[in-house]
Amino acid sequence: MRVAEQALIEFEIAVETFRVEVENFSRLHHQKLGPMYARLDELDAQIAEARAARTGDPEDVRRAQEARAAVMPMPGVEELFHDWVDSDGLSAEAAAMLTDRPVQPPKRVRPSDEARRLYRELARKAHPDLAREEDERRRREEFITRVNVAYARGDEGLLRELSEEWAAGPVPEARRSEAEELYARLEWLAQRKEMLSVVARELEESAIGAMLRMAPDDPDRLLEEIAEQLLAQVAEREAELASLVA
Repeated sequence: MRVAEQALIEFEIAVETFRVEVENFSRLHHQKLGPMYARLDELDAQIAEARAARTGDPEDVRRAQEARAAVMPMPGVEELFHDWVDSDGLSAEAAAMLTDRPVQPPKRVRPSDEARRLYRELARKAHPDLAREEDERRRREEFITRVNVAYARGDEGLLRELSEEWAAGPVPEARRSEAEELYARLEWLAQRKEMLSVVARELEESAIGAMLRMAPDDPDRLLEEIAEQLLAQVAEREAELASLVA
């Protein structure tokens, strides 16, 4: 039973760790590459419109309309500056955009090695699957939720505080289970593992998960390579558009 419980906990730790990596990489991907994808969509629409204006062909007109419909609409002022204005005025990012100064790169939110260590240690100690009483399970679930939030933010200090809190908290009493309870427990563990396997498979098969697995040791470099490719595509589209409107 103990071996099965520990194996499940280790599996959950691995799945949650990968989930956080996927979430953070997705955020960085959107922040860094989103404007380039939007620029490509806009250029594609302008090229299609210029071609339709030149030929007047109904098929070209239809393609131009489809290309324009695919372009994301320009956000309104309120949406554009959501969370950018506080009691101190415009944020640094907003001010940079308005003054044509370089915008700072997105803040790195990937957890540090120490945060990873603290998270794994807490997950192994406080995991709800180790509870035998319902009250104890609820206490552990509430605590591990706070641990997951701190880990997702990469908050090393908070994880250390949570580690101290758990060490000072009540220790659940171990008791010997009946044979029937053991079998039921093993069945529950198997079902839990199957559910986690589905989650892990969905993460791995997602577009961001697949990209992250291409460069697990240096995902930032992968973003830079994609950005270079997108910039080259933007340059090609701009040259094509210029030739159509010349």
